[in-house]
Amino acid sequence: MFSSQVTGKAIIFSAPSGAGKTTLVRYLLSEPALMLAFSVSATSRERRGEEVDGKDYHFLSNEEFQNKIDNNEFVEWEEVYAGTKYGTLKSEVERIWKAGKHVIFDVDVVGGLHLKEIFHHRALAVFVQPPSVEALMNRLKNRSTESEEKIQQRVSKAGLELTYADKFDVRLVNDKLDIAKAEAMKLVNDFLAE
Repeated sequence: MFSSQVTGKAIIFSAPSGAGKTTLVRYLLSEPALMLAFSVSATSRERRGEEVDGKDYHFLSNEEFQNKIDNNEFVEWEEVYAGTKYGTLKSEVERIWKAGKHVIFDVDVVGGLHLKEIFHHRALAVFVQPPSVEALMNRLKNRSTESEEKIQQRVSKAGLELTYADKFDVRLVNDKLDIAKAEAMKLVNDFLAE
């Protein structure tokens, strides 16, 4: 799938929406010594708030997304919510590895498991777990980016996603952010040192 001459590792952060995976990924990206670069996912959903195309996501129409599926341009993709697809473009991973960096992913739970399956020993798959479903709901409400219906949909999905936690290499409970950041840093440092 990828050039054998390209080396690099993959760090995968997955979680139910609102568990804090994006905050932890941003923290790790701010540490230059880790040599990480963010894999910008593609999505068919609309932009939220101040999101920027090419930085937060590659925003594609449903037709553009389907064309990329048909052309085998994704490492993995999934319809996460009805009518809304997310995926990892092969070109993103190749770009990062060619630059001599390790790729870090911020993806949903099923996408994270697919990536772990694809990258095997080259990947560290971290499941970020909220302290409780109630805390997760509060975080989603505090974002003020989605309707009550969308929040309920995400909380409902989180119940299923939490059952996948044991399939990941490690589970990181994000209760106190400073502690979670320190744990994430240690996990990634240890993995990259292997």
